[in-house]
Amino acid sequence: RARRALRGRLHPALPVEGATQAPLNRRGKGLGLFRDSFEKGEFLVTAECGPPKGTDVAPLLAHARHLVGRVHAVNVTDNQAAMMRASSLSVCKLLLDIGLDPIFQITCRDRNRLAIQSDLLGAHILGIRNVLCLTGDHVTFGDHKEAKAVFDMESVQMLQVVGFLNSGKDMAGNQLEGATDLFVGATVVPEANPIEPTLFKFEKKVKAGARFFQTQAVYDSKRFMEFMSRAKEHKLKDGIKILAGILLLKSAGMANYVNKNVPGIRVPEEMISRLKSAGKERSLDAGIDIAAETIKGVKDYCDGVHIMAIGAEEHVPEILKRAGI
Repeated sequence: RARRALRGRLHPALPVEGATQAPLNRRGKGLGLFRDSFEKGEFLVTAECGPPKGTDVAPLLAHARHLVGRVHAVNVTDNQAAMMRASSLSVCKLLLDIGLDPIFQITCRDRNRLAIQSDLLGAHILGIRNVLCLTGDHVTFGDHKEAKAVFDMESVQMLQVVGFLNSGKDMAGNQLEGATDLFVGATVVPEANPIEPTLFKFEKKVKAGARFFQTQAVYDSKRFMEFMSRAKEHKLKDGIKILAGILLLKSAGMANYVNKNVPGIRVPEEMISRLKSAGKERSLDAGIDIAAETIKGVKDYCDGVHIMAIGAEEHVPEILKRAGI
């Protein structure tokens, strides 16, 4: 039912070559499917893609086309894990042109306050309306370790900056020649241990204006339900929505890498054993099953899911099918 509703509401995809403007919805803005669905209280489904390390966008667009009509929006990462790639903003525009509603990820690591505000204005000008504010991984994790991290501000302050721009003023209080209309979100780590620091930061982000949250990958449904119970007050009072993060595990090796290198995520040993016993030929299929089962386990407690299957976006429809969405 959800897939049929999505297909019925999407506009025809525009070809990338020769496309001069983003598809417009009835509100006269960029595609706007994500925000419209949020306001209607629909169960939200978002996916994610990473820009290429170079200029060849053909593979990315081929993967992204599998998501048209299947998701409400697609995040575009911003030099994820401090690895240099093409700009998030450019890929957001390409996705908009093929009929997807992009979520522009923007980090504080690589920009000062001038550049952050400039890129946010640029996003609005290009028809991009969804923004995810991130502090960003430190450069020591990436492939340009000699780079200088900026961190002129952090994600809570950036959320506040979006509020300024939406009100028609810049961070210094100067009047803008045209305000933005950005729909802003943030991230949260629901399985952090202890949970109290995460809840404190979560509350600060809500107060700073975050309307939606996409979580780090969820594997412990019990701990996730505990977080959602603690977050319920803000969901009711502030009208925010929380999307559970679902990471597609392609192999046991990937799961072990996540456990060793990604803070706040712990893939259970039984899942790793399941991937290993599936063998090389069937480990991806086992990962799809695990993702679908995780969605089934959390969907009654959250407002949507954010599926992270970068480089394997063609499998997102199958994950949703097996999850009954």
